[in-house]
Amino acid sequence: MTIRRFDHVGITVADLDAVTAFFVGLGLEADQRMAVEGEFLDTVIGMSGARTEIVMLRPPGGGTTLELSSFTRPDHLPGSPAAPANELGLRNVAFEVQDLQAAVDHVLADGYSLVGGIGEYEGVWRMAYVRGPEGIIVSLAERVEK
Repeated sequence: MTIRRFDHVGITVADLDAVTAFFVGLGLEADQRMAVEGEFLDTVIGMSGARTEIVMLRPPGGGTTLELSSFTRPDHLPGSPAAPANELGLRNVAFEVQDLQAAVDHVLADGYSLVGGIGEYEGVWRMAYVRGPEGIIVSLAERVEK
């Protein structure tokens, strides 16, 4: 068995519109919202009678996508919106940005917050964790020009 490519990362959310708007505001492009239900979904997720609405988001120019999914059946279960970076599980989704400060300013203006601060790694990357809607941690990174 071999993996052919990295296709997408899926995040289950309660408010699909708000989370979609957050990621679109960061520069991702949204495909049309669609509903998925029936035998396929029930088989894959191991639940009966499930229904979800999804939006696929992609970076400009293509690449790995982000799938946002909101279940209408069964009701979603609460997560840990204040989870610290060291809690087990998927902790962040990361994007390279052109202007880190502008991206952080945009997120802050929309009412979201930094998890910590803006750090620099070995003169190569500047990075910040921001906590978006529903506690989703997004890592924003800018390559330092030499």
